[in-house]
Formats: sequence, structure tokens, C-alpha cells
Amino acid sequence: MQHLPHVPFGLASRSAKPLHCALLPLALAVFGALPAQAQNLSELYDAARSYDASFQSARSNFAASLARADQAKAGILPSVGLSAGASRNLFEVSPQLPPVLSDRYYTSQSAGINASQPLYRPANQASYEQGKRQATLAQAALDAAGQELIVRVSQAYFDVLAAQDSLAFVRAQKAAVAEQLASAKRNFEVGTSTITDTREAQARFDLVVAQEIAADNDLRVKKLALDQLVGKANTAPKALAGPAALPALMPDSVEPWVSASEQGHPGIRQAQLALEVAQLETEKAQASNRPTLDLTAGYNLQRNVNGGATSTLSTRIALSSVGLQFNMPLFAGYAIQNRIKETLALEDKARNDLEGAKRAVAQSTRSAYFGVLSGMGQVKALEAAEASSQSALDANKLGYTVGVRINIDVLNSQSQLFQTKRDLAKARYDVLVGGLKLRQANGTLQAADVQAVNALLAP
Repeated sequence: MQHLPHVPFGLASRSAKPLHCALLPLALAVFGALPAQAQNLSELYDAARSYDASFQSARSNFAASLARADQAKAGILPSVGLSAGASRNLFEVSPQLPPVLSDRYYTSQSAGINASQPLYRPANQASYEQGKRQATLAQAALDAAGQELIVRVSQAYFDVLAAQDSLAFVRAQKAAVAEQLASAKRNFEVGTSTITDTREAQARFDLVVAQEIAADNDLRVKKLALDQLVGKANTAPKALAGPAALPALMPDSVEPWVSASEQGHPGIRQAQLALEVAQLETEKAQASNRPTLDLTAGYNLQRNVNGGATSTLSTRIALSSVGLQFNMPLFAGYAIQNRIKETLALEDKARNDLEGAKRAVAQSTRSAYFGVLSGMGQVKALEAAEASSQSALDANKLGYTVGVRINIDVLNSQSQLFQTKRDLAKARYDVLVGGLKLRQANGTLQAADVQAVNALLAP
């Protein structure tokens, strides 16, 4: 099986003195007017790790699993108990006998300490092994939650950047359409164009205004989602550094990615551990037919004040004991046999779940890999389309000036150019997020991958 070295996706080399009281209100006003400090992806991810409820829940579940593992260990460790008691007893005799056996009260006091050490309890040993597996399973679940948090933060981060770009391009298009509308009005006034050009430009301007309103609202919603995820208000993500150069996808074959998923994917690890827990559960069921042996020891003290039932003399009895306790189950109404059948069926289920997890992870890894490749192809195609759209717009503007093109041709070229710019920006973000999702799909996503993408952001 080929091992896949962990190469972070996207990693590339890149080159007071106190204020006077009278000045305090002015200083506060100045500082309040400053824009919010921009945050990079790594900073927002660190904030989300300490704030996100889902990730904190996974952490708490991991801590609880460690405690459960320690509880299971108690079954193979010695147990010690201390007991003490006192009672007031009334002894009545009927008919009355000589004074030795007449009615009287007496007090009994007892105290003891007893210990037991399991010597042979296979069911307890299996429970202890189960506890260790479940703690490891909880670690895998925590790893999966951490990877999911990376993807959620990155997706929300680049959603905000995409919404910002969309709003900026719509506003740029609005300015260009407004300029074209003013030109159409001037040409109509001097008689060099028809009213149709003006009406077409006005219709396009009104459409762009509506798009601006929608883009502004979309940006507001995306920012709220990011704020809620990281626990900060008015987050301001840093944009990609220009010119944006997307890193190559390494390895450049899908099979190493799939092979790596079989070794370390949290979902496969959880399924494998669940199978081991099921196998240990079968061992526990089978151990119910086996004998148990414990080492016992104790020291018990009993004191009768004012005698007892047969004597009026105060007594004190001390009993020390060390021994072995053996227990052998003989028949339990076929409960043990049916329990074994149940655990064997559950073991088969866990084995099938493991196979299903492997297939699902391999499929999702392949899908994510080809998704990133497709995204990179789209980026290249859109970069070419951007250059072509810009050339087409320049040609249409020149043609409109000399009278061989009409106003709608210029408007359509402008719309096509800005739509291409929006699509290109979003495609770049999708490739970066897709690279993180690919590593999540094959289970190798780490915090170092966040740093790698973070290196592509503007300083």
C-alpha cells in the first residue's frame, strides 16, 4: 500500500504618554471611526476552536470517554470497603427465667474492612479493553470534528470574500452602465442615436441596481454566518494576495489519495474500533460461561455491650480472614447462549459497517479529487474568458464610437465581463476550499493546511 506524505495543500514560498482629559472624547471619536482590523483565516480558525459549539461538544464527549475508560479499568483492580454499625437491642424472655435470662437491653457494635482482588474474570478484562478502544474511538471522533471545523470556517471565510467580490463587481458594472447611460442620453440629445439606446441603458442600469441590492444583502448574511461561527462581531477577512496563483495538486494521481484514506481516515478508524468493541462484546458474552476467581481478605470486629442474647457479659470478637472465592455458572435459562448469538450478529454488522465506511470514503475521496481538478480547469478557462471578454468590450466600445455597434452590444459586453470576473473569483475560492475538502475526504486534513492557505492571503 502506497503511503501518502502529508504536504499542506496550497503551501508555496513567498517572497505613550497619558492623554489630557479634554482630548479623550476626540481620541475616542477618531479611534471609533477607524475600520475594523482585518483577520486572516488562521486567526478566525483559532477563534472558532474555542467558540464553536459542535467542536466543544466533541471535546466534552472525548473527555467523558476517557472517564468511561477509567471506569472500565476498575473491574480488574482491587476493591476495598469499610463498614461500621451500632444497634440497640431488647431481649425479652417469656415466661420469666432466672435473672441471667431476664428481659434487658444490650448494645451491639461492629466494624470491618474487606477487600477483594479479581484473579480470573475474563468479562472484566474484556470490558477494560473495550474502554480503551472507546477512548481511542472518541479521539477519532474529535479528529473528525476538528477537520469539519476547518472546512466550515474556510467555507464561511471564502463565502464572505466571494460575496465582497460580487458586490464590488456589481458596483463597478453599475458605474460602467451609468457612464453608458449618460453617453446614450448625450447622443440622443444631439441626434446621433435613438431613444432605444437610452431606454436599453436605463433598463440595464435598473437591473444592475437590483443586483447590487441582492449582492449587498448576500454579503451581510455571509458575514453574519462567519461572525456566528467564530464568535466575533464585524469580522473582516483578508483577501487573496494578487496575482492569485493557485498551487498544484500533489500528488497528481487519485490513487495515493485513496490509499491514504484507508490508513488514517477518522471515519474508517471509528468503524474499525467499533468492530473491535463488538468482538470484545462477544468475548464478554462467552466469558459468562466461565468460572471466576477472586482473592478476598477482611478484618471484622464485633462488640456487645451489656452482654447478648445468651449472656450478660460484655464481649469483643475480632475475625481476620484471607481466602479465595470461586464461582461457576451452571445454567441461566439459555440467556448466555442467546446473548452470544446476539453479539455475533452485531459483530457481523460492525464488520459490514467497516466495509461500507471504506467504500464511502474511497468514493468521496475520488469525487473530491476530480472536483478540485475540474475547478482548476475552470479557473484556467475563466482566466482566458476574462481576457477575451475584456477584448470584446474594448472592441464593442470602439465600434459604438464609430457607429458600427449599437448600445446594447456594449451593455452585453460589460455584463459578460463582470459576470466572468465574478465567476473567476468564486472559482479560485472553490479550488482552495475544495483542496481542504479533499484532505478531509481522505482523512489527512490538519491545521497545517490552514496555514498553507493562509499564506496565500494578503499580508
